[in-house]
Amino acid sequence: MNERLSTSNQPWYRHRWPWLLMLGPFLVIVAAAVTVFLAVRSNDGLVDDDYYKQGLAVNQLTARDRQAAALGLVAELVFDRQRHMVSASVTRPQGGEAPTALKLTIAHPTRSGFDQSVVLPAVENGRYAAGLTIPDSGRWHLVLEDERRQWRLVGDWLVEDIPQPVVKLAAH
Repeated sequence: MNERLSTSNQPWYRHRWPWLLMLGPFLVIVAAAVTVFLAVRSNDGLVDDDYYKQGLAVNQLTARDRQAAALGLVAELVFDRQRHMVSASVTRPQGGEAPTALKLTIAHPTRSGFDQSVVLPAVENGRYAAGLTIPDSGRWHLVLEDERRQWRLVGDWLVEDIPQPVVKLAAH
């Protein structure tokens, strides 16, 4: 049995198999180009240029946390969406003089462009208030500290659709 192989005299680019075989590497080249474009154009907000100094500052921050715990500080933050205000009340069981102002920092874990910092002046003994743009959603890291930076209270806040959310911060 002699069978003749049928061969066509068409050029290679007229067949579908070479194109299917070249499709994979072509898609990899396109994906690599998109990846390079995104890497060049986007901001890597999690990387800090001064990471060494921030690492050294950790000891100072923990000392301020211990100071807040020694004083027995507890704070309650009330965010008023209608008036775009935040108020804080700080209780000091150990007594002592109340600071004339507090600093509140609201930081997003991954999007530093949305971070806010506001000084809350005293409105009465142990109560502070100031204007603030309240975030709509997300998890936020809160840092409340006195103006002399001797103590600080930290906590997390998961923003919910409540007109006046209340967040409690206590020293650990």
